[in-house]
Amino acid sequence: MKMHFTSAAAGLLLLAGIGAAAAQDVVIAPEQETVIKEYVHKQPLASVEVPGVKLSVGSTLPDTVELHEVPNVKYRYVVVDNQTVIVDPGTRKIVKVLD
Repeated sequence: MKMHFTSAAAGLLLLAGIGAAAAQDVVIAPEQETVIKEYVHKQPLASVEVPGVKLSVGSTLPDTVELHEVPNVKYRYVVVDNQTVIVDPGTRKIVKVLD
């Protein structure tokens, strides 16, 4: 009985940790997203291929992918498989896939 309680408590702690991690998702302010979209539209890039990387929030791009600066914005962008993605340059994680 004691073993079941310990397992249940550990499971709850694990779920709490997952919830905390999800709460730390990057949120780009609407004004900043507008600036990024306008800049990307004016500065189109050729699309690159990155085999084995799923284009979704949280995916990490390899160092071989060149990230491009958006003036006055901390994030970078790149076009992968004809989709523009916004990337945190510190972690190289995708924070947004633009429509």
